[in-house]
Amino acid sequence: MKSDLPSATVERLPRYLRCIERLPEAQQTISSGELARLSNLKAAGVRRDLSYLGTFGIRGVGYRVKELNDQIRHALGLTADRPVAVVGIGNLGSALANYTGFGNRGFRIVGLYDADPSKIGTSLGGVEVRHISRLPDDARTTRISVGIIATPAGAAQQVAAMLVDVGVRSILNFAPTVLQVPEDIHLRQVDVATELQILGYYMS
Repeated sequence: MKSDLPSATVERLPRYLRCIERLPEAQQTISSGELARLSNLKAAGVRRDLSYLGTFGIRGVGYRVKELNDQIRHALGLTADRPVAVVGIGNLGSALANYTGFGNRGFRIVGLYDADPSKIGTSLGGVEVRHISRLPDDARTTRISVGIIATPAGAAQQVAAMLVDVGVRSILNFAPTVLQVPEDIHLRQVDVATELQILGYYMS
C-alpha cells in the first residue's frame, strides 16, 4: 500500500491524524467536509487521499473515527516501534529530546549524541547523552530506525554519513545545509530560515 501512496497524500496524512486525535472522545464519525475544514483543505481532496487507504465514507454518516485513525496510523507505519537517535544536543536537540509527543506516534528516542565534553553524561528525557563516537556500537544493539540531525551545518554531512554507515535508512535533518545521501535513504529537511524566506517573498 505504502508504495502506491502519492507523496502529497503521505504529507497530508499526519495533518488528518492530528485533527482526528483532537476530536471529542464521544465523537464516533466525521465527514469529509468536517475533516477538510479542520485540516484547512478541500473535501474532495480529503476523500481522494482517504480512498488510497481503501477507506470509503458512508453517505450521510461519514468516516468512523476509530477506523480512520487506525488506518492512517497503519499507513504511516506508526503501529511499530521506531527507535530514534538525536545527534547534536544544542537548544534544538535538547528540545527534541525532551519532547513527549514522539511516543504515542510510534517513535522512541533511544540515543542522544554530541561531541561537546560538557554535555556527555547529562540526561534528557531519561536518556543519557553519549559521545558521537559511541553511535556505531550503540546502533548494533538498539537498531536505530531514524536519525535526527540537529548539529551545526558544518558537521551535518559527516553525521549523515555515519548514520548511513550504521544502517539508518531514514534521516530528519534540521541543520541548515543540503545533505548528500544515497538514493535509497529517506531524507527530510526542516529548514526554518528557508521557510521564513519563502514567506518573505509573499509578504513583499
